[in-house]
Amino acid sequence: MGNGDVTTDVSPQDGGHGQPVQAPPELPLDFEGFYLGHQEFFHDFAEIHLGSRRTAEEVVHQVFLEILGGWDELLQQGDLEQQTLAVLHRGVTRRLEGDGRPPAFLINGPIAMNLEAVRSQLELNSSADGLYEAILELPTRQFTVIVLRHLLGYPTKRIARYMGLDTRTVDYHGRKGKERLRSRLGLPAAPGKHKKGAGQ
Repeated sequence: MGNGDVTTDVSPQDGGHGQPVQAPPELPLDFEGFYLGHQEFFHDFAEIHLGSRRTAEEVVHQVFLEILGGWDELLQQGDLEQQTLAVLHRGVTRRLEGDGRPPAFLINGPIAMNLEAVRSQLELNSSADGLYEAILELPTRQFTVIVLRHLLGYPTKRIARYMGLDTRTVDYHGRKGKERLRSRLGLPAAPGKHKKGAGQ
């Protein structure tokens, strides 16, 4: 399965040198399918927060091990995409807290430049301060849609597939996220757009 392979507890960086080779355990086919369909997204999501592909691979490796350990229970609970996204989010947050640092998109130059572009994509005033912090404070689904759409450039259909949501629901969370950012930053609504259902 490549770097971050979930079939072993050995770090992908140390290659397991000097240890006896063991056959990997049998993985449930549905888990293998989930891994193959989500590992790129998990790595991208982790890297944009952690600032390093290698660190992202280490964290995602542990995240997939955690998912594998509770796979049967996750399947029974339903809402698999949201449950596993929560595991990924926790794994990234734990690593950041352990390292005692903010997410990389606050400190990583190229990603910070992407965030500058987000200002125009979200139709935010270029003088708006606190955009980074405001994004961090969004509810989980709104945060995820804003990050995937505007920082990673994922199209709506791809975001919907990874989040296990309808494309209209993704658009809804994107709109609500932008509204919340404007409100948080004290900015007026985008020109020519009227708030519908403001009381909802």
